[in-house]
Amino acid sequence: MIFIRSLLLMVCMMASAVVWSFVCFLAAPLPYAKRYYITSRWNVFIVWLAKVVCGIRYEIKGWENLPDTPAILLSKHQSAWETIFLLSHMPRPLVYVFKKELMYLPFFGWALALLRMIPIDRSKGKDAFKQVVTQGKERLASGLWIIMFPEGTRTAVGKQGKYKSGGARLAIETQTAIVPIAHNSGACWPKNSFLKKPGLVTVSIGPLISSEGKTSDELMREVEGWIEAEMRIISPEAYLK
Repeated sequence: MIFIRSLLLMVCMMASAVVWSFVCFLAAPLPYAKRYYITSRWNVFIVWLAKVVCGIRYEIKGWENLPDTPAILLSKHQSAWETIFLLSHMPRPLVYVFKKELMYLPFFGWALALLRMIPIDRSKGKDAFKQVVTQGKERLASGLWIIMFPEGTRTAVGKQGKYKSGGARLAIETQTAIVPIAHNSGACWPKNSFLKKPGLVTVSIGPLISSEGKTSDELMREVEGWIEAEMRIISPEAYLK
């Protein structure tokens, strides 16, 4: 049954991505707020579909911690679910920092290219980070939030990747506070697994962390400390081993 449900979800995701990419192209001439809203309806649909078809429910803790000011969101990364969910469920449009190759993906990448994301060429090293800072300042000034996954890649449930300081460096360069986010989406939408399991995903939003007067390493340690401590609260069974 789980296989059939997972297959149905995958087929619907692929088919809807093709259809919705054309909707996004039609919306391209619209003001950005409307264009973003229309594009993110696909994300809303997929989150709903995952709930109806695969039984993946969600709850949000700490919603009151989200500020009405510029912010950089640094999130735990366990699956594709949070990438889809956060884009459509945050109160402000999000800007993802990602490798530029994703923009070449048929349909999904093309639609993504219509949004004000920050694609980077990782081969350019320091120049790539300068690009992130320059574009990041512009995006924050226009009222958007930036989101990054400091572990860089998805980690399995109960595991911890190496936290990279890029997000903290960006926060310091732009004088912006950080919102840490912990979640256990990997318990339902496992890394590198076709099968999706029913269950409850807890998305926990932490208190604002100021970047003022801190080095990037100090700031990232504070972010990492909160996220990893919170992971052990929302998924205690995953850390008993």
